[in-house]
Amino acid sequence: MFTEMSTTAVVVTAVAAFMAGFSGASIFFRAKFVVEPLAQYGVPQAWWNWLGAAKAAGAVGLVVGFWVPVIGTLAAIGLVLYFAGAVITVLRARSYGHVPFPLIYMAPAVAVLVIV
Repeated sequence: MFTEMSTTAVVVTAVAAFMAGFSGASIFFRAKFVVEPLAQYGVPQAWWNWLGAAKAAGAVGLVVGFWVPVIGTLAAIGLVLYFAGAVITVLRARSYGHVPFPLIYMAPAVAVLVIV
């Protein structure tokens, strides 16, 4: 797949995978800047590991997509849906100032779908 992808597509996919992986790891390691807002939004702590696993799976899926394109596409779709849910969660919690954060993480996944 690498030979078929443009350099831009490879870079955008790698950035999306890194950002999703970083976001997932931030939950696993209980980074304050991630888990404090989750608690404020009312997300049950029992869900946190599952949310981190979903992001990590999306990151791995994007990387696997270099060799199996359909997996990468499905991973990007999953990440877009995940972060859309995050936007909805932030809006329901009325933390309007936090809306840009899930959008920032969603943007490269959307770009993967547009470019690839």
